Amino acid sequence: MAKKIIKKKKLKVFRLLLILIILGAFFFGTYEYLNTKTKNIIITGTTYLKDDYILSLAKLENYPSFYRTTSLSIKKKLEKSPYIKTVKVKKSFYHVITIQIKENEPLFIVDSSQKLVLENNQEIELDSEISLFRVPRLMNYVPNTKYNNFKKNLAKIDSSILGKVSEITYLPNEFDKDRFLLYMDDGNSVYLTLTKFKMLNYYNKVLNQLDGKKGILYLDSGNHFKIMG
Repeated sequence: MAKKIIKKKKLKVFRLLLILIILGAFFFGTYEYLNTKTKNIIITGTTYLKDDYILSLAKLENYPSFYRTTSLSIKKKLEKSPYIKTVKVKKSFYHVITIQIKENEPLFIVDSSQKLVLENNQEIELDSEISLFRVPRLMNYVPNTKYNNFKKNLAKIDSSILGKVSEITYLPNEFDKDRFLLYMDDGNSVYLTLTKFKMLNYYNKVLNQLDGKKGILYLDSGNHFKIMG
């Protein structure tokens, strides 16, 4: 009788150990699965913002767990940035996260206050991230009656062209109270009136016709180029 009881105990211990091993393997496998790292992060739609900024803001710089990191959590973190208008996040096979950004584009820096004006009319303090943006500086005061129209028309200029403008000065005369002078990075200057700001999008085409000559492009009254020197 004693031997039979010992066999039953051994059998129960074996079964218990087997169950513990199976449970341990299950929990270990689940843990490893949930902590599988993100393999690749693709960021699209950015012109001004660097990938490092996006990854840092979304807490993705160390490529965290693919399964523990939700699309919604990434979206909420990124939407806190004043530079970001909309965010779409997609997770796909092979542990890839794709982030599609639509920027709240920067328009210009107000030189007197050192604030950046965004296309949604937000004005934010300059910091190390913004200082790298290629946007013009507004060098002087623009009356309130002109300021909103100025921002609205500046937003119509393509970002690739706006990035070539270094400084903007409000320079009205007796004939045109909406007149501005733009200093370009290439050494040229452009006179514009508010209703013609969109014409600056043709700037590259005008340059191609000048054979490398420098001068002043008048788009405030008429369309002509005056060569310097």
